[in-house]
Amino acid sequence: MANSRTGDSVVDRVVRLIEAFPEGSAALQLSDLADRAGLPLTTAHRLVRQLAGHGLVELGGGGSVRLGLRLWELVNRNSPTLALRQAALPFMEDIQQVLHQNVNLAVLDGWEALFVERLSRRGSVANRAKIAGRMPVHLSSAGLALMAHQPAAAQAEYLRQFTDPEGRLRAADVRALLAEVAGQGFAELAGVVDPDTWGIAVPVLDGRKRAMAALGVVVPLREVRLQALVPALQTAARGIGRRLGDSRAAVDFRSMEDV
Repeated sequence: MANSRTGDSVVDRVVRLIEAFPEGSAALQLSDLADRAGLPLTTAHRLVRQLAGHGLVELGGGGSVRLGLRLWELVNRNSPTLALRQAALPFMEDIQQVLHQNVNLAVLDGWEALFVERLSRRGSVANRAKIAGRMPVHLSSAGLALMAHQPAAAQAEYLRQFTDPEGRLRAADVRALLAEVAGQGFAELAGVVDPDTWGIAVPVLDGRKRAMAALGVVVPLREVRLQALVPALQTAARGIGRRLGDSRAAVDFRSMEDV
């Protein structure tokens, strides 16, 4: 049957099952998975069996279910971020070798920064950004660097719907912050997510000066050296942009040009 009595298609229900796995969870009991997906147990059981037949989930003992390696393979082999990550990694590694701190790469997805790569090492400061993790634009230096280099219409739409759950910022405050970031060419947030860290990010621009990604670092608040950090990040960002252009790689992220 293509649709359930609630009107959900099979694809809708499959997506709900896959999204029901919480971050960091190795496996769920089938009954828990059905509850989290909001599906009847019989429906979840049937769909899980079909997905397992394609290797998209794996069945374990005692009725446990985990995401399958086949799903990981398909996502990584065809990821729109693959070309970007390949272009960026050498530059990210160079920065990390010098700073010995966290280096992040993010793209803009809606009104959030989506982190597609992160390099860290023992002894580096706390970093809330995780690969495949998201942060609101106004709480991330990467998000601010990206949004500040979006078309005016996209920024206006973002500001129109902006709300700060903690009530610290108004849309006017964020508008001024975006203008400052656009003017100076980098974003910085000190002690916002973690009181002891400073996030600094610059946009990675394509040949048409569109922001494809943001390259950022998270460093100890007491050791910030903007005069050295920002030029190093900007040089690396230009290198990433050139590598993407030279390889003619298609970086097919959700464009904000159409907002």
